[in-house]
Amino acid sequence: MTIFAIIGLVAFQIVLAWFVRDQSWWIIFGAAYLLGAFADHALFVMIHECTHKLLFKNSNANRWASMFSNLPQILPSAISFEKYHIKHHSFQGVHELDADLPNKWEAKLISNSFFGKALWLLFFPIFQIFRLSRLKEIHPVDGWIITNFVLQAAFTTAIWYFMGWPAVAFLLLSFSFSVGLHPLGARWIQEHYLTHSVEQETYSYYGPLNTVAFNVGFHNEHHDFPSIPWNKLPQIRKTAPEYYDTLYYHTSWTKLFLQFLFDREISLFNRILRKERGRIALTDVSKPDAEMSIKVVEPAVV
Repeated sequence: MTIFAIIGLVAFQIVLAWFVRDQSWWIIFGAAYLLGAFADHALFVMIHECTHKLLFKNSNANRWASMFSNLPQILPSAISFEKYHIKHHSFQGVHELDADLPNKWEAKLISNSFFGKALWLLFFPIFQIFRLSRLKEIHPVDGWIITNFVLQAAFTTAIWYFMGWPAVAFLLLSFSFSVGLHPLGARWIQEHYLTHSVEQETYSYYGPLNTVAFNVGFHNEHHDFPSIPWNKLPQIRKTAPEYYDTLYYHTSWTKLFLQFLFDREISLFNRILRKERGRIALTDVSKPDAEMSIKVVEPAVV
């Protein structure tokens, strides 16, 4: 049923782009920051769900849903995200295979200053593109990637033709804010950056914005059980509080956003790295948990 949420969010962005097409730039910026960013962030979470094949049983159906979710974001990233994100789960912390890790030059350039970290968030998608060149073992182009690019080009051309450049600008700004210089951008810090005094590699976010972000904040739960869909993630924590409530976690993306910008103790170097990749094959696709677990039968009630 999640596909209907995706359709609604895509329609919301297109309608909003139509309404702001002839408005002043401050209205376009405001609409992108206060409305469009939340819709695009939710769509990015849906791309993530499709990457883990959690919408449909058919892999290709998930890819088409992922590319449909990607349309209002202008930049073609749905299929590329699938390629690199699955490796993040299999090889977390391995610099040559985990695209979630910043480049070494990237971390040195940004350093720990407010200005550097603000620029990093503002241009976050661009920095991610530069990371791909170091992941030499992952093939960056295939037929699905090309399809993703063609669909995005056709959609963007249609928006420009029927609504004009202001509508395209609104969509671009919405995407930029959804992953960057916005409290929603703190999600990238929340997930794996060491923001506490302990070396805990992964953090969850338990706050109100999970309501409009399809529970993406339940990140420890997701890494433990990557085949559990978004609507079931809170049940994992509820079922095993002794495992999750004893970990450090965040309750405010806004607070973390400001902490990241102003705290000079936090930089892009605040990550845990691994040199050992283990015995996992590069072709690993993060098999569903159901394939790797023993079926548990509920005991009969006496």
